[in-house]
Amino acid sequence: MLEVRPLIEEYFNKHSFVEANLKSFDHFISKELQKIIDEIGEIVPSIIPSDVQEFKIRLDKIWVDKPQIIEADGSRRDVYPAEARLRKLTYSAPMYLEVSAHIDGVQVESFTSEIGRMPLMVKSKFCHLNGLKRDELIAKGEDPDDPGGYFILNGNERVLVMVEDLASNRLFIEKNNVGPSKLNARIFSEGGGLRIPHSIEQMKDGIIYISFTRFKRVPIIAMIKALGLTKDQDITALISGEKQYDDIFVNLFKVINLKNQEDAVDFLAKESGITQTKEIKIERTFEQLDKYLLPHLGVTKEDRITKAYNLCKIIKRFLMVRRDGMSTSDKDHYMNKRIKLSGDLLADLLRVNFRVLINDMLYNFQRLVKRGKFHSIKIIIRDKLLSSRMMTALATGNWPGGRSGISQNIDRTNFLGTMSHLKRVISLLSASQENFEARALHSTHWGRLCPIETPEGTPIGLRKNLSLLCDISHTEVDNKKIRKQLEGLGLKNE
Repeated sequence: MLEVRPLIEEYFNKHSFVEANLKSFDHFISKELQKIIDEIGEIVPSIIPSDVQEFKIRLDKIWVDKPQIIEADGSRRDVYPAEARLRKLTYSAPMYLEVSAHIDGVQVESFTSEIGRMPLMVKSKFCHLNGLKRDELIAKGEDPDDPGGYFILNGNERVLVMVEDLASNRLFIEKNNVGPSKLNARIFSEGGGLRIPHSIEQMKDGIIYISFTRFKRVPIIAMIKALGLTKDQDITALISGEKQYDDIFVNLFKVINLKNQEDAVDFLAKESGITQTKEIKIERTFEQLDKYLLPHLGVTKEDRITKAYNLCKIIKRFLMVRRDGMSTSDKDHYMNKRIKLSGDLLADLLRVNFRVLINDMLYNFQRLVKRGKFHSIKIIIRDKLLSSRMMTALATGNWPGGRSGISQNIDRTNFLGTMSHLKRVISLLSASQENFEARALHSTHWGRLCPIETPEGTPIGLRKNLSLLCDISHTEVDNKKIRKQLEGLGLKNE
């Protein structure tokens, strides 16, 4: 008979119960961190020295070192989790950033600065305990069976609880029992560090409206015309195809006065309350459309026509549900859900706090320029700002977007309690509301979520736990590679 125990031991020597969280954190440090810096790119101050025509601050490479502490005598040395717990320290590593200054296109200064400290996940790739064997872990004062996957802040062990959310960049059409529209279509467009909710609804008069950011209930055809698709015939062909929907003609008649793109942009400017001169109105409206309308499709001028085509596809899908009886979306199907792991949550936190750091750098730079005391950009970076804001979020559990309870003290009642806490999944829905369907057990939970382990009372079904051997895959989509493959199969790019 085959001995099972050695096989199980061999598997768990290579893999961990919390492997998904460890992989997520490793991916955040090695790839996502640099992406956040690349999104920022160049910083251009509005106030510059009088003898300079153009001034730019460029953020280049970012990396994280191994966990270290600075002792009272100024010496640096490696720190291990056991010492961090005993001495009430934060298990973190210094974060370095390459910064350069460019005056009139010429690089005048380049240096590496420590911009803060990154809390490190125990047993991650950047932790000193990574890859150590049982005897070596015992020698370092660690429990060899401890799975890791948590952080140490001021000696306290904190876990980032996984968050369940609706998938981004996917259209959800559902019945609406409240309000003038019988159907409501929603899409959460995520791109360029933004996550913008878009709502599409059809009123009793047959007009289809779109709402996002400062555009509230704007006729969707006016939005399409403002993006550059101005011919009624082209819009009708893209929405209907061979099948004709009377709703389209009602919507086209509503904006019959908008003959060209400029008229449509001017109409949107009035609807959104932009009241400047005509040139500024058009510029600001295009700025809003480029940045906040479906940012996952792009945020440049060239992406406008792609956005127009996609709005036509959204209208077509909406009308297919409304007129042809096509089924609505099942939001509780796990195909339509995404679980945000510790790496994703830290990326959200750092993205927001980097903007705060950039604004602080600009403020310090402009203050020095006004006083005439500017010599080097080294002095405008406050290294404690980023660290303190990150530590505050991890210590309190308050996260960007008004979310709370993301970071929690780990449950050390027993080993099973710890494992349960490390594999916990919470929903962002309010526990005080009914949300019957969200709380119910769905067939797609099979093998992924435990059907039994959920608390009694108001959070029932909203606080869940992953199955013990459940793993979460992380896939990165390379759009350029997919496009090349499709073109190779004969698909034309028009």
